[in-house]
Amino acid sequence: MDYKSQNGLPEVENQFEQGLNNWIKKERQAVDLLSITGELWFDRSVELVIFRRRLIDSSPNEILNHHMRAKIIIKRELSVGLTLALAQAIAAMDIAPSRLDLGRLGNEWLNEQEKYEDMNGFLNEKLKNFLGDDKCTFAPKDVVLYGFGRIGRLAARGLISQTGTGKQLRLRAIVARSNGTDQLEKRAELLRNDSIHGPFRGSITIDAENECLIINGQPVKIISADKPEDVDYTAYDIHDALIIDNTGVFRDREGLSRHLQAKGADRVLLTAPGKGDLPNVVYGINHDSVPDKEKIVSAASCTTNAIVPVLKVLEDNLGIEFGHIETVHSYTNDQNLLDNIHKKYRRGRAAALNLVITETGAGSAVAKALPELKGKLTGNAVRVPTPNGSLAILNLTFKKTTTKEAVNEMLRNASLFGDLVEQIEFSESYELVSSDIVGNHHPSVVDGAATIVSPSGNHAVIYIWYDNEFGYTHQVIRFAKHLAGVRRMTYY
Repeated sequence: MDYKSQNGLPEVENQFEQGLNNWIKKERQAVDLLSITGELWFDRSVELVIFRRRLIDSSPNEILNHHMRAKIIIKRELSVGLTLALAQAIAAMDIAPSRLDLGRLGNEWLNEQEKYEDMNGFLNEKLKNFLGDDKCTFAPKDVVLYGFGRIGRLAARGLISQTGTGKQLRLRAIVARSNGTDQLEKRAELLRNDSIHGPFRGSITIDAENECLIINGQPVKIISADKPEDVDYTAYDIHDALIIDNTGVFRDREGLSRHLQAKGADRVLLTAPGKGDLPNVVYGINHDSVPDKEKIVSAASCTTNAIVPVLKVLEDNLGIEFGHIETVHSYTNDQNLLDNIHKKYRRGRAAALNLVITETGAGSAVAKALPELKGKLTGNAVRVPTPNGSLAILNLTFKKTTTKEAVNEMLRNASLFGDLVEQIEFSESYELVSSDIVGNHHPSVVDGAATIVSPSGNHAVIYIWYDNEFGYTHQVIRFAKHLAGVRRMTYY
């Protein structure tokens, strides 16, 4: 029997047309949202996000996916029509340079709209501390990437993508060892195409005469140097620069201080665990402990950045008696592609063919960011045949008893509210695998579905995924903004 709807079409076909038309309407609203997002970003350095997912440079369908993810997070519909209305109202306000989460604002509006006469009154109350350009008084900071390997190239991508109006960090130069006459072409190609993270979503051209890469219109000087103290940055009109050393060659104060002998260098940020008395910082945890007079600091390791935010939440809520950290880590350039001699045990065996037990300093490194956990954690690592995407397994004994639901809820809350929303993402998916977290900006992605709590309630196993390249690099950039004093106000 051919059932007809009111407009004469078969019911199934009518449902298809309705679904398609509704989706097109949402796409049009997403396009309008992108337009407003671009104007706020490029004209006023106001960045809109949805639960930390960037909107700038997104496609309409990506915008709609962000809204679908938001529905999972807040357990209710967050329509693109609502976020568009919020964005339009924000565009009419005198907002200082800042980062505003439409996901949080939308959820609060749905919960609290009865308290306000209209949306303008709601936003004026929520964003009252963001009104006026006088809230932003910082000056842009020149940045130099010393080294152009995996972290260096991702840092270049991240810094360029966040340039906006150029009021925060400005990538001015990249220092690398001489690689022959074709080094510009080689470095441009490595930046342009990445086997793991895909193509660079922008423009890269070569200015051979001036030895520059022109990245999204920005000239970035390529400097060849074997010794950091030999570079004169002022010769390239670079002054008081923050040097981000991602080579891993220098790890202690003596070696890294050589950067400060270079003209035009002001401060050094190491993208590896620092040795000796160097401050090891996990942004979001202990970044405020670094005194202004300290000229050399470390951003710790990718694993330390992955586990410390979660350990902080658990220590604050449950207290940690002791524990063990096992890291399942992708292979790195430090390992051999094929069997050969290596200065470290086991790392000489073919990286893409073997599970390789190795050491990690993450257990002891935690104490530098969370002194209350000193001596309570051990750690080890297994390198596995994947090129990126790692997993930390926390095996912990607590001072208080708890349940799986309680542990997951406290970590979920930490991912949505408070000081660690940039550091922790919480997943409830039963299908999550390592490739799913490639490109995630968070250094910690908690796998809530995999959490185990013992029947006694005082022992738990917690799984934390992390993109050991991308997530860590964005922690480095956050810390760099803090060191440079160009961190914008945020509403998360």
